[in-house]
Amino acid sequence: MNRVPGYLLILVVFTLLLSCSDGNRKRRMPNISKEMLMNVNKKLVDRDMVEIKQYADSLGIKMKRTESGLWYRIVDEGEGPKVKKGQLITLDYKVSLLDGTVCYSSDKDGVKVFEVGHGGVESGLEEGVLMLNKGAKAKFILPPYLAHGLLGDENKIPARSIIVYDVEVLSIEQK
Repeated sequence: MNRVPGYLLILVVFTLLLSCSDGNRKRRMPNISKEMLMNVNKKLVDRDMVEIKQYADSLGIKMKRTESGLWYRIVDEGEGPKVKKGQLITLDYKVSLLDGTVCYSSDKDGVKVFEVGHGGVESGLEEGVLMLNKGAKAKFILPPYLAHGLLGDENKIPARSIIVYDVEVLSIEQK
């Protein structure tokens, strides 16, 4: 489902081949313009957005999209205070790929605890939890650039993967 397009693979291989040097010759850098890279990136982002929309439509769920490209659906608003930067939050969660493969979950890996706004988690997850209250349940769909990017997490999440977070905010504490 998240296969690298052929033109991107060719571009990467071509770049690597041209940038190699045996040390005796002048190092030659490929002539890849910023505009060319931006166009490739735009095509990949557009493709990801179509894939996410198709996924949501196939499940029959209505989702909203933030300006950054995070897709979300708040399933239960919760009744507690709103999550704010600098707070320590505890989440019950499940992370899966669009094909349903579960990569991580609090059932197997324990709850996720982190300080909001200080990194250490996907930027899309940080953006999403800031919309939630204590007790809230939500579904977030993170395109690769808001998740693990080009490389994946080098463990269970493959390169350029769109990931789905199902979360519940269990607790919020001041740090």
